[in-house]
Amino acid sequence: MTNDTADVVVIGGGPAGAVSALVLAKQGHSVVLLERDEFPRFHIGESLLPYMMGLFDQIGLRETVEAQGYVPKFGGEFIDPTEKKFFEGVFRADFTKQGEGRFPRAFQVERARFDKMLTEQAAEAGAKVLFGANVNELLMDGDRMVGVRYEREGQSHEVRSSYVIDASGRAGRIANRFGLRKTLEKLRMVAVFRHYTGLDESNNLGVEGDIQVGAHDDGWVWAIPLSTEDISVGTVMPRDALRASTPEKAFEEHVARIPRITARLTGTRPTTDLKVETDYCYHSDTVTGPGWVMVGDAGCFGDPMFSGGVLVATTTAVRAAETIGAALKDPAQEDHLIDKYASFFKTGYDTYIRLIHAYYDGELVAMAADAARSTDRDTLERYLVRLIGGDFWSEHNSVAQEMRKRTEWDTFEPFRRVFGCPVYPELDEADRKERSEARVRRATAGR
Repeated sequence: MTNDTADVVVIGGGPAGAVSALVLAKQGHSVVLLERDEFPRFHIGESLLPYMMGLFDQIGLRETVEAQGYVPKFGGEFIDPTEKKFFEGVFRADFTKQGEGRFPRAFQVERARFDKMLTEQAAEAGAKVLFGANVNELLMDGDRMVGVRYEREGQSHEVRSSYVIDASGRAGRIANRFGLRKTLEKLRMVAVFRHYTGLDESNNLGVEGDIQVGAHDDGWVWAIPLSTEDISVGTVMPRDALRASTPEKAFEEHVARIPRITARLTGTRPTTDLKVETDYCYHSDTVTGPGWVMVGDAGCFGDPMFSGGVLVATTTAVRAAETIGAALKDPAQEDHLIDKYASFFKTGYDTYIRLIHAYYDGELVAMAADAARSTDRDTLERYLVRLIGGDFWSEHNSVAQEMRKRTEWDTFEPFRRVFGCPVYPELDEADRKERSEARVRRATAGR
């Protein structure tokens, strides 16, 4: 057995793991990132949100991401032939309507290449990145986690650390070790998907580069362009709907229900076999402990309806790295810092999953209508587009405020929310002041 030491061990090399390792390494801390698979490897979740560009700008990755040649995404098209879930059959969230100062676009990415790029950036920043490293034991000293043991190339290795970041995604190393994971029964969905080539965007009835999300009575369908020629298509449904059919039949039937997506697929042909993803939607009420924190999917996973997964994963990763960096600098503040991080994690995921509940319960239009009572139409659209674009931590977003009133959509046990946009803090504060002044003006006019 070989032995090593580091300030921080990161389990998992997906976006959350790579970004947390990158930020910590840039702070000057010693970091070991352990990834079970060899990269590049296939992964689903190809559509990014515009708030990610602000986050990448903060941590010095925006120019690198923009240089990769990914498909630019200026909005999302939400299609509802049933006219039960969205607005007027087709609603386009136009990211240019977020307001000044916010990045008006994101990208559609091939995750194998995207994730590999992030781990390379972490390594360039100074993190020790090891692929093919399977963590098989969490090392404890009393109730504190002090490192991990892993297997790599037939050898056993041990690395001791001050902190462990669990970015292992659905594998949930810490959640499974301590029995922390809970299923969100109402959102237990499965996805069936594949990639196509031969894409010709002249067949697209919407805007080139947009993700399309099509609603139907048994779930929803996505279409995400990955390049000028390739597109990812999938259908998400309750488990019972898949059990009553086969993946092939369910996929073909569901995609056929969304004519705007089938039109976009004209002339394409599949390049991958159908893949099935299960175990959708879970959370842990405990996401931190002595010597460890969870980031991203390791602590919570919501239905990918609004493409928020990579955003909340990387945002919690940045905040976790900042938190651990502060705790390493001032150990006396550890408990306070870690507790605040846990609330930050839950605040973001709680808001995102409420958006998902609003869709499945057919309440998104009603939420917007309720929010309209306290704001004008243009401001309402701005807040709705921001929310769809990743505005999960702002206290004053009127649509999110309405969603937070619905106790039946609670994900976590009661916790103290931590508000304040981590991507655009100055703009968030300016918006708060603007809303406060607007309330004063309305009250004065009412007299």
